[in-house]
Amino acid sequence: MAFRYPFRRQISGMARQAGSLVPLVLGGLLLSCLSVPLPAHALSEIQRQNPPAAGESDETAPYLIPLPGEEEQASPEDDTPVSPAPSGTEAPAPNIERPDIDPDEPLPEVLYDLDRLPEPVRRMHELIVEACRSGDVEKLRPLLGTGDDGTQISLGGLEGDPIDFLRELSGDDEGQEILAILLEVLEAGFVHLNQGDPSEIYVWPYFFALPLDKLDARQRVELFTLVTAGDYQDMKTFGAYIFYRVGITPEGRWLFFVAGD
Repeated sequence: MAFRYPFRRQISGMARQAGSLVPLVLGGLLLSCLSVPLPAHALSEIQRQNPPAAGESDETAPYLIPLPGEEEQASPEDDTPVSPAPSGTEAPAPNIERPDIDPDEPLPEVLYDLDRLPEPVRRMHELIVEACRSGDVEKLRPLLGTGDDGTQISLGGLEGDPIDFLRELSGDDEGQEILAILLEVLEAGFVHLNQGDPSEIYVWPYFFALPLDKLDARQRVELFTLVTAGDYQDMKTFGAYIFYRVGITPEGRWLFFVAGD
């Protein structure tokens, strides 16, 4: 049983894996084999996420970043500091565990209307989408949490620069493929999980929280904008959606962008 990325991503992903270890002369061979199925990622290689190591950072908290044009609304004589992150409480530990589905309880509501999001969540969603559409992966940097509030973007801990890591995930050198994946995820429907709990969170896409065998025909079409039919069959065997997903807390903290389980 294997987990495969959509074919349009397999080719560029293979090129990325080759890196500088493969002689340039193999480039021609790679191009000649585009019609041959490429190696798949084994499900056994997909691990559960662990939060990155804690560290110090002076960067602005993601949920305090103003939308374009808001900077101009501030008065130059106004010395009032920017509202700090909520004090007196520690940010909850990253929680990317998929919810338990009780067969006797209704499934989480699938949402599409961004106006139903709290303002900090809607702001962060808009900023991430705007960064993706810019084509510049560096524009994600100020949106990623750091230190104890770090945004999870890797299987296990992350060492090194997070933007460099995102470029490495991408099949191209500029990180534009991973931006496209992130954009597709954020344009899908979403769910509001653990309401009223410290682990409350908004997650894209909603497939993360729904049993795959409960998807209707329309929802399967939406799923196939993210994965292939082969991926879908593998996920059904595994028992859950395991492609990329995004989590944002009610306070607007970008909690994770990960794949796997």
